[in-house]
Amino acid sequence: MTTYHFVAASERFLCEEEPLEEVLRERVRNYGEQGKAIDFWLVRRPAFLESSDLNGSATAVARPAAAVVSTDEKFITFLKLRLEFVLQGRFDAPSETIPEALATL
Repeated sequence: MTTYHFVAASERFLCEEEPLEEVLRERVRNYGEQGKAIDFWLVRRPAFLESSDLNGSATAVARPAAAVVSTDEKFITFLKLRLEFVLQGRFDAPSETIPEALATL
């Protein structure tokens, strides 16, 4: 089982109003320089937000939603501080309600 950390917000806020593309591009460049594998994903309309594993906290996120998902908790904490108006959370997958395939879809 893998623990995934995420920030989620409305797709419009996350993908259009915030400079998220620039942050992710810089992160990809940095990982390339370090020879590190990518451990984060931008997910539009993530299915895991509908999971009961999140105890209803995801209902606060306007739909359609988007999320940045990562196995790196520090990166997600950085994004939460940088973006402010996002939901931060985590989930384990695979689980009964979140199969591995849906974790990043």
